[in-house]
Amino acid sequence: MTDQANPSHPAPEVSPRLRLLGILLLAGYLGLTGWLILRPLAVGWTSPANLTPFASVQLAFSTGDQNGLLQLAGGLLPLAPLGVLLPLAAGRLRVGWLPSLLRTAGSSALIATGLEILKGWTPGHVLNVDNIVLGVLGVAACHLAVVPFARARLTGPPEVRPTPDRTAHRLRSSLNSFAQQGSSPHR
Repeated sequence: MTDQANPSHPAPEVSPRLRLLGILLLAGYLGLTGWLILRPLAVGWTSPANLTPFASVQLAFSTGDQNGLLQLAGGLLPLAPLGVLLPLAAGRLRVGWLPSLLRTAGSSALIATGLEILKGWTPGHVLNVDNIVLGVLGVAACHLAVVPFARARLTGPPEVRPTPDRTAHRLRSSLNSFAQQGSSPHR
């Protein structure tokens, strides 16, 4: 794997043990989340599927009480740890924050959509498109809150590479000082 900014230098990666730990934590978390979300519920009646984006979010805000906030938090929080676990399992350190965010949000959107479709087939559950949107927003928020700072701490200060202008300036100054020493009379 090479660094995207400079293809000739290999990109530093997370240690293999830490990456393996991330993969195991990701697999365990997805298994636990899948089990909790896909458990059948014994209910007498369920509401119809919500395929209108932000309909349940608007309903939660219209109630204006603590139950509405708990409903929104219930959509944001279940998949939020994926914002940290997916980049940890990928193991790349020197990646820009935007490509990392887009990759993580895209992966979490696929996972959330799959879970929501499976949840719609489970007895007692109803498909709700807002759970997908809120899940992806929770993953993105967790990713932005943790991953850039963790990567900065793991990689240390950025390397300062001399630009061509700096190199040319250093070369000229050293040649000028060399020429001045050669032209001065020795005593």
